[in-house]
Amino acid sequence: MQSLFTRQQFSQRRNALMQWMGSDSIAVLPAAPQYIRNRDADYRYRQDSDFYYLSGFAEPESVLCIIPNRPLGEFVLFCRERDREREIWDGYRAGLEGAIEQYGADESYPIAKLDEIMPTLMEGKKKLYVNLGGHADFDTKVINWLNSIRAKARQGAKAPAELLMLNHLLHELRLYKSAEELAVMRKAATISANAHIKAMQKAQAGLYEYELEAELMYEFMRHGCVAPAYNTIVGSGHNACILHYTENRRQMQKGDLVLIDAGAELDHYAADITRTFPVSGRFSAEQKAVYDVVLAAQLAAIAAVTPNNHWDKPHTVAVEILTQGLLDLGLLQGSLEQNLEQSLYREFYMHRTGHWLGMDVHDVGDYKVADEWRQLEAGMVLTVEPGLYIAPDNERVAAKWRGIGIRIEDDVLVTKTGHEVLTDAAPKSVIDIEQLMQG
Repeated sequence: MQSLFTRQQFSQRRNALMQWMGSDSIAVLPAAPQYIRNRDADYRYRQDSDFYYLSGFAEPESVLCIIPNRPLGEFVLFCRERDREREIWDGYRAGLEGAIEQYGADESYPIAKLDEIMPTLMEGKKKLYVNLGGHADFDTKVINWLNSIRAKARQGAKAPAELLMLNHLLHELRLYKSAEELAVMRKAATISANAHIKAMQKAQAGLYEYELEAELMYEFMRHGCVAPAYNTIVGSGHNACILHYTENRRQMQKGDLVLIDAGAELDHYAADITRTFPVSGRFSAEQKAVYDVVLAAQLAAIAAVTPNNHWDKPHTVAVEILTQGLLDLGLLQGSLEQNLEQSLYREFYMHRTGHWLGMDVHDVGDYKVADEWRQLEAGMVLTVEPGLYIAPDNERVAAKWRGIGIRIEDDVLVTKTGHEVLTDAAPKSVIDIEQLMQG
């Protein structure tokens, strides 16, 4: 699939990174490895997010180099050569010419010559930016390249004296989304929201969870999303109380709630939506009571997503409303202050209220800077996803509450004046959900 981004946009990203790197430096980044699913069948290939962010190059067996101020070219790409026989079996390759003509590389070399050429590119540079610890085989290659340069020290060769983690710079860039990135994320969000609507309309007692998953996948793929952004969660009944439930094999029953956590990935950018709704189209009194608490917490947390608040503010707002709601329902006892101080709400709400969102569903970017919660700024995208989960075996609460699991999640962009809910098209009020399902 052709990228939705232009060559110029990838070039702008590389230039921004090089300004932070400075001169006398080199950054080296490998493509994602291919993984065997079973025997000789591979998983569908998905490029490393950092690699794709800088190049738009989606093929495996490749390595990119960024070398500021290099006269022969600042963007060097190692990749597979064209091979007619392998392309008949495995698909089209850009080759060395395509790396330059299609992807804007200044120079391209066969991946087979990586060990021969890489030391010459690294030699004489003061700083080497690389992410160690991700892939052991690549870590070994980096060490071997450095050692091969050091072995020529008597001939005047100098290896980089500083090894710096590339993600320290690159992930700061990725945290702030450009207008082009936001356009893709809005489209992924719209596709995902419509898929949730289709699942709500399809749901009925007697269907299996995987049938709703199939409905989601159909909507994703027919609009150009080749895969979900993460493993889809379709948890009905007690399964909604399992935070990362992905078996999706249960037959749904009348009176069940079903929690769907699913988002499409479009051109390497993720959406992430959770909706909880009644299989039969109408909430019971107990389900509605818990749902209203979660929705109130989510709406208040979204309202707290503004540039004058820090990262933790939406979470603290949500926790206070959830805790008060649990007290009002009789699921917690004592004062609000006592329950907050002792974190007693964690029996029913055990996760954070959100995470960064972008090329990865749990996207990159520090949540704290200098040991302080990070200030929210325009261009950041985060999820807001409070929930309540009342375990089916929790004998401390009345039986009518047991087994109710609810989460509501939206993708929220921080703007200069406030926020924008990218996934607002997916209905979430009790009235809207019931009307949709009964209509």
